[in-house]
Amino acid sequence: MSRNQEILADLVNLALKAGADGADAVLVDQASAAVAWRLGKLERLDHSESGDIGLRVLIGKCQALVSSSDRSPQALRELAQRAVAMARTVPEDPFCGLADPADLATNLPDLDLADDFEPSSELLIERAKACEEAARAVPGINNSEGADASWGRTSFVIAGSNGMLRESTVTSYSQSAAVLAGEGLGMSRDYDWASAVHFKDLPPPEQTGREAGERAVRHLNARKMPSAKVPVVFESRIARSLLGHFVGAINGASIARGTSFLKDMMDRPVFAPGIRIVDDPHRPRGLKSRPCDAEGLPNKRMNLIEDGRLTSWLLDLRSARQLGLKSTGHASRGTSSPPSPSPSNLYLEAGALALEDLIKDIDSGFYVTDLFGMGVNGITGDYSRGAAGYWIEKGRISFPVNEMTVAGNLKDMFLNLTPANDLVFKAGTDSPSLRIDGMTVAGG
Repeated sequence: MSRNQEILADLVNLALKAGADGADAVLVDQASAAVAWRLGKLERLDHSESGDIGLRVLIGKCQALVSSSDRSPQALRELAQRAVAMARTVPEDPFCGLADPADLATNLPDLDLADDFEPSSELLIERAKACEEAARAVPGINNSEGADASWGRTSFVIAGSNGMLRESTVTSYSQSAAVLAGEGLGMSRDYDWASAVHFKDLPPPEQTGREAGERAVRHLNARKMPSAKVPVVFESRIARSLLGHFVGAINGASIARGTSFLKDMMDRPVFAPGIRIVDDPHRPRGLKSRPCDAEGLPNKRMNLIEDGRLTSWLLDLRSARQLGLKSTGHASRGTSSPPSPSPSNLYLEAGALALEDLIKDIDSGFYVTDLFGMGVNGITGDYSRGAAGYWIEKGRISFPVNEMTVAGNLKDMFLNLTPANDLVFKAGTDSPSLRIDGMTVAGG
């Protein structure tokens, strides 16, 4: 047993001795380093370390949560006593509780989520510098918001009076650049980024910088187009936002409250036939992989959408009890909040058509590469967001446009989308480019 496991086991026992019927505790240790490089100079160099402990205690059907960064024996005793005192005063929650010991995960897969390489400050500076230099070297780039390179390591330990004891470590590496082209009202800004669990899986920083620069230049001299009802194609890197709206709508907490536009759609068509959406917590080196969920329950790859039909909600124990179902192993947890459902590595499977083939029959349409604002109603599915990108004419991406709005309803959008074959695993929630016919586009 590691020292952190011993700390949590002791804390849980202190809570039981103080009068709790059950308890679980979470410990998160983090270390990170980040640099920012702008216009040829080092702008920021940060290194941080932090640690937090969260304790949840249960007395009957009442629960309370407390957190602290102090790990001294006296502080932990006071933490346990304070949590128990709080639990004795809060209202009952009939759905709270720990997992049954018999249901806890026993065979945890090795997902290769920790890289033991810790980059030096000098290496991070080199990568940020190379990233920005490549972006600024693109003809037409005349200013920079800077480039970043970072590293992080997070250790997560959870222990419970039900016998749960889990410890895992995850590393992350990232780089990004954002630059500007043009001047005045004709100015254009764009960016690119990359992230990975293992350092060697990052692309060269020059590739990230060059892509940021080229994207900014391509969007120079953008126009506004008149309002119309046309096919809209969402570029792959922003199409994933539609998946975010989907998983928000099938979150068990929203379903239990009745506040989701998909609340009545279980086992019914939500997407077009042939569409599959996958949640895979066991993807090796996945950005959101986890060997079990935050309540110690086993998890697995699930097809949330199969042939267009909705097959499951995202459930933790509490939402599952509310709905009279079983947890799907989607609980996540922080030190200062109770478990709640969330996806892991989520993606919409690629289609059969290349992007060029997806748009070749569009006489007039909108290729969206950026979205702005949060005009989405999770209860009705109404969708309206600011957008920028390129106008499609006669089956080809023709010229940049901005100051546009795209609008529709997510129910109709989901049922009418067609995926391209350009899926790339880049963000943990990923999608190929998506075509949706009949959306309302408003401009000047």
